[in-house]
Amino acid sequence: MEKLFKLFYECSGICTDTRKIEKNSLFIALKGSNFNGNLFAEQAIKEGAKFAIVDELAFSNNKNIFYAPDSLKFLQLLANFHRKQFEIPVIGITGSNGKTTSKELINCVLATKFNTLCTIGNLNNHIGVPLTLLRLNKNHEIAIIEMGANKPGDIQELVDIAEPNYGVITNIGKAHLEGFKSLEGVINTKSELFNFVKKHDGKIIYNSDDQIISDQLIDYNLKASYGKTKSCFVHGELLELNPFVKFRWQSQKYNSDEIQTNLVGSYNFYNFLAAISFGMEFQVSPDLINMAISSYVPTNNRSQVIKTQNNTLIMDCYNANPSSMQSALDSFISNTQKNKLAILGDMLELGSESLIEHAKILEICSDQKLNFITVGLNFQKVNPNGFESISDLENYLIKNPLKEKSILLKGSRGIALEKIVSLL
Repeated sequence: MEKLFKLFYECSGICTDTRKIEKNSLFIALKGSNFNGNLFAEQAIKEGAKFAIVDELAFSNNKNIFYAPDSLKFLQLLANFHRKQFEIPVIGITGSNGKTTSKELINCVLATKFNTLCTIGNLNNHIGVPLTLLRLNKNHEIAIIEMGANKPGDIQELVDIAEPNYGVITNIGKAHLEGFKSLEGVINTKSELFNFVKKHDGKIIYNSDDQIISDQLIDYNLKASYGKTKSCFVHGELLELNPFVKFRWQSQKYNSDEIQTNLVGSYNFYNFLAAISFGMEFQVSPDLINMAISSYVPTNNRSQVIKTQNNTLIMDCYNANPSSMQSALDSFISNTQKNKLAILGDMLELGSESLIEHAKILEICSDQKLNFITVGLNFQKVNPNGFESISDLENYLIKNPLKEKSILLKGSRGIALEKIVSLL
């Protein structure tokens, strides 16, 4: 296998898609339920790849197309082999929600001092993590790796590849219950990151205000906490939601001024503290930390504020689960804006808990007298007046335009609430 690994070091990088072949790259033929990359190995070579790895012997030629028993496993083993060539801090990040924003903020802070490698977007699965690690080069000083999970064992698979020596779990909540079956399943899987870091004498940065996370670390000493209590390594105070987060923070020898951010949602307060904690851990100056935090602007429908001609929109519709939905609503309810309306899309992948969890969300809205519109079949089961699909809502908004409102858009990616922005 190591002979095949050496092919990587003769190439310009990795490619798994013949539509995006780069000259002199190593093409790895992956397979899925609806595609077989082995069929495109020759095409990859013709389009500029230097070598290709296939896992069906019939497609190999031992000249520039080589056989490995399992192409995906080859990719993962190659990534682990490559990661071991670097003695640099590798930070593993997971959590039910907030991990992508936390990853971006941590990178923003550390990049003020270090040459960082960071997961692009949310390429955080069994393919995305290896592809990220294979971008490591001799100039990188820190790697920041996001790790996602849909079912038990997913995080263990990723930590075995990335071998992080720092870990942070943003939070543990009810996400992907269809795969995990229960909250206990989520806790056990997310904790696989902490267990790996502890076993290898690494350091854990954690939210001391999250009791579920704190309980996993009672017997571990190599840790640093963030939260609202003054005993934390980094502690902060949430000052205002207008709708953007305004806060201040302190450490043992530093007290910040008020920091105005470009992110909405009280839940992002802890994402800021996590990033600050890593900045302090790696001795980034407080001034640089504050500059990075205050200048960070979100993208991709994550905690974005968009002012249209008619309304102010809070875009938080990249994904949704019961814990992130509740956090978004709690923050929206407590901010200082007027004429509030929540447009809520279905929370997907909840399995048998779906009906109960959707009903709980609407109960929060009713208790707080928050006006709402729902989209999706799951919400419609508990709110018959809701819209079955995004197209139904689009037709309604064309005939009944909304004006002078503060609107939260929150829902799972599959609902595609961003489609109605032009109508708001």
